[in-house]
Amino acid sequence: MQMITKNLDDVARELKKIDYSVILTHQYPDGDTVGSAFALCYALRKIGKHANVIINGNLDKKFSYLMDSYQNQDFVYRSVISVDIAATQLLGDLKDEFVNKIDICIDHHAVNDIAAKLRYVNPTAAANAENIFELIKILDVDIDKPIANALYTGICTDTGCFKFSNVTSQTLRYAAELVDLGCDSYEINRIMFDTKSMARIRLEKAVLESLTLHADGKIAVINTTLKMETETGVGDTDMDGIASIPRQIEGVVIGVTIKEKADCDFKVSIRSLGNYDASKIAVAFGGGGHHAAAGCSVKGNFDDVKKQIISVAESEIKRAENL
Repeated sequence: MQMITKNLDDVARELKKIDYSVILTHQYPDGDTVGSAFALCYALRKIGKHANVIINGNLDKKFSYLMDSYQNQDFVYRSVISVDIAATQLLGDLKDEFVNKIDICIDHHAVNDIAAKLRYVNPTAAANAENIFELIKILDVDIDKPIANALYTGICTDTGCFKFSNVTSQTLRYAAELVDLGCDSYEINRIMFDTKSMARIRLEKAVLESLTLHADGKIAVINTTLKMETETGVGDTDMDGIASIPRQIEGVVIGVTIKEKADCDFKVSIRSLGNYDASKIAVAFGGGGHHAAAGCSVKGNFDDVKKQIISVAESEIKRAENL
């Protein structure tokens, strides 16, 4: 039986009851899901629990510092926790094993369809790491550098280094507190936002050549292909932030990035401004996310996928402009 709670105290009580937990991240893991997972894992271990993180895909090498204090524990899991996972499809390759087996879901996306025995969703949090920060405080865990680094990683990446509209005064207070607790904020910001490989620069050039504008310049679409990735030599690390490019163009209110994952299989990232709701576009294709940033997976011919996304984005523009 599923229970939905608006109280993190309920989550803390449940965490104290269970043990031998695995903590799941979403597919194509980003800073918030891995930061949330490692912070919670380290905290649970501090209160005497057994806990491991299961990375859903390849952990980007830029996040390697999160594992400086991490080693897998040897146990058979008895409970499952998901962090920052808004949609069942985001379980990806973990879906067959863990769907309908999640004990606790902790998330911050307004739209969440994860089936869990206990589900906590707080869409006012700029990053799920904010929820985890509050939860760790309730658990009365001393926050050391590994936990502080993990929490700060989640917060800074999901706010675009505190540039996105989801940032609140609470977000800034939490970041300041984590700095006081010893997180390596300068180094984390440098790694996440100020470092690009030559492969990334080559990819950006190719991506800009794919740019098309629609709806009188209000929609910008870029795409990446497997051929681009091969020719430029990019890795997963180099792909981060590509989705922000189309929204940076003056006059664009909805930016779309279509990334080829396999033949006729695409990951679509949507970024929006103001009243234009990226999540409404993603939900139309079985995805989800936030008002300003959302995503989905779509199968089909590239041209057809692009047309479908543009059509729904145009409908969202009409909706937002007729409010």
